[in-house]
Amino acid sequence: MTRQLHLNLFILASGHHEAAWRHPGSTPERMFDPGFYTELARTAEAAAFDAVFLADIPKLDDNIEFNSAGRLDPLVTLAIIAGATQRIGLIGTASTTYSHPWQLARSLASLDHLSRGRAGWNIVTTDSPAAARNFGLDGNPDAATRYERADEYIDAVLKLWDSWEDDAIRLDRVSGRYLDPSRIHHPGISSPHVRVQGALTTPRPPQGYPVLVQAGSSNHGRAFAAKYAEAIFTAQQHIDDARAFYADVKGQAAGRGRNPDHIKILPGLSPVIGGTEEEALRLQAELNELTVPAFGLMQLKDFAYVDLDHLDLDARVPAEAFAGAGDVTDNLKSRTQVYADIVRREKPTLRELLHKLAGARGHKVLAGTPEQVADHIEHWFGSGAADGFNVMPPSLPTGINVFTETVVPILRSRGLFREGYTGTTFREHLGLPRPKNQYTL
Repeated sequence: MTRQLHLNLFILASGHHEAAWRHPGSTPERMFDPGFYTELARTAEAAAFDAVFLADIPKLDDNIEFNSAGRLDPLVTLAIIAGATQRIGLIGTASTTYSHPWQLARSLASLDHLSRGRAGWNIVTTDSPAAARNFGLDGNPDAATRYERADEYIDAVLKLWDSWEDDAIRLDRVSGRYLDPSRIHHPGISSPHVRVQGALTTPRPPQGYPVLVQAGSSNHGRAFAAKYAEAIFTAQQHIDDARAFYADVKGQAAGRGRNPDHIKILPGLSPVIGGTEEEALRLQAELNELTVPAFGLMQLKDFAYVDLDHLDLDARVPAEAFAGAGDVTDNLKSRTQVYADIVRREKPTLRELLHKLAGARGHKVLAGTPEQVADHIEHWFGSGAADGFNVMPPSLPTGINVFTETVVPILRSRGLFREGYTGTTFREHLGLPRPKNQYTL
């Protein structure tokens, strides 16, 4: 079977450009309207996208004055989308640091049942002192501790999803026997970070497990992804870095005895599309001119822990400002390194750097024609850099409408992307097997 491209729609507020809410191509007034999300999901489903994806962090951002602030609960929003769609996958973000495995396992199992097998979980460990305080803690655990807890957390969640065997429900009306108690298993987990006693109240999910997604590119994140992830969201600016990441994670997964083909690596791509390249660049410039520098400076502090408030907007950004990042191969703080790499390679002014990051917070931004966007996707897909892309439209809904109407037909004409769905579950879209129940192996 010919290898097929995978595409997700990453839904974020008014769009992924930080000034999208000020642009007429967006509808910020609809950010809390359920119809906004269902319409976007239907657009992506009509184009046979694998999934829609909702990010989350359990805190209100500090820089709320200059951007469309606030977000809905991902799993609740995805439940609304599930009722308005039939095939598209539904990926929601939830933290292993700031949630309990029993409750989250039940919520995701419920979403998988209600969507008939379309749920996915974007697993994050959450590096945020503000989030910690929202949950009654004085500070955020360090990365090593967060990933230790995440390991124990995933083990608990998988046991909980398996706590009902597939044939536990008997529905024997004659005898009055609804289920077989011998096919219900209580995990009884008591580990340093996680304690869970009883089985779920929810039968085993239709997919066995909702698809496991991961979005960290640090050393800890890569090792975690190689062990568990079935889809990985990542941020790379250059194809050589993307190839290195792709080879590293798939190699680590193979070293753990996993099939590398069962891990789909999906870099973020924010396409600014125009009928001509000049038109696309003009749209990108329009969006950049709407940015508020104070917001971009706060974003730098939030994502990269770098304070450049003292620097003139037209001064060159000194490379030493990112000296603590290491180079991109170290992967200690992956997003900081992406920013540091931009500064080292391009030597931008502060204004240019802020504009560069405004489009998608370090993910690849590409301004061009539909053919140029399709060329980029095909090149990365065919060069060992990606299995597909997390599509991050600069403005919503305009950006996804243009992408599905102009880029998707080109990808199909080149035999890269499906004409329509061949399966009904998210796992089937990705070509992933249904996991066996660990209690019946």
